[in-house]
Amino acid sequence: MPAGRSMSPSDWGLLCILSALWGGSFFFNKIAVGEVPPVTVACARVGFGAVLLVLIARATGAQAPFRKLWRPLAAMGLLNNVLPFSLILWSQTHVASGLASILIATTPLFSVLIAHLVTDDDKLTAARAFGLAAGLAGVVVMLGPDLLHELGADVLAQLALLLAAFFFAVSGVYGRRFSAYPPAAIAAGQMIAATAMLLPTALFIDQVWTLPAPSPAAVGAIAGLAVLSTALAYLIYFRILACAGATNLMLVNFLVPVSAILLGVGLLGERLAPRQIAGMAIIALGLAAIDGRLARRLGKGRSSTRGRA
Repeated sequence: MPAGRSMSPSDWGLLCILSALWGGSFFFNKIAVGEVPPVTVACARVGFGAVLLVLIARATGAQAPFRKLWRPLAAMGLLNNVLPFSLILWSQTHVASGLASILIATTPLFSVLIAHLVTDDDKLTAARAFGLAAGLAGVVVMLGPDLLHELGADVLAQLALLLAAFFFAVSGVYGRRFSAYPPAAIAAGQMIAATAMLLPTALFIDQVWTLPAPSPAAVGAIAGLAVLSTALAYLIYFRILACAGATNLMLVNFLVPVSAILLGVGLLGERLAPRQIAGMAIIALGLAAIDGRLARRLGKGRSSTRGRA
């Protein structure tokens, strides 16, 4: 999609829903990895997600030429699931969820640079550069600058999160090749590939048969990851990718912390702090700049004013 094209209201709506689904994944991750090894959690997430997506694809008649696409789907599963999920889950045994959210929010920065280098229709513009900087600044303000004091405390875990963000960005650009196929079929194929790669590790390294039975809370967290943060989320992911492009899709990482905070307000009765409101306003400004619609309207307003003069 051309860099100057704005997302439709439905695209923005889907992006907000996706941010809520992925915002909950940090909460689910923290509960699950307290009892289950990270790779096993990742394997269970994509494995159960794959089963659900296959059922959805069959129920809706979604099909794709899997014999032709198995190599790209395997690459997508590796870049978008196996590597980043494992890195995030491992890092969350060392890093607070808030700092993890900030570091994962660098995904749009990586995405716009990669898309600028390897695509012809998704180039970096001044408005996008400003919007990306504002979005990341808004995340930091909203979650609290004090979290930045933790930078350097667990360097390997923090680098793992940045590497996960990079893989997410690469997979978003790489996934453009699937835009002609039904989202349910592609999401199912990706999850099957990811499961095939993670299952041997979970079986032979974590030796799952030797692990104690997880608590109901851990089982519920893994179920939430599989159903909400994986199966449903990736149906929406591939829909947005086909309609709005990789760079706009990666903006979800600015909205994930916003969704997490608003869910806390709506479901847990938490109160919004002034810095959180300010951070959300800065994020909104950044997203408006990236979208381009506001800038075009302002430009038209100036032009009409000059014409009347």
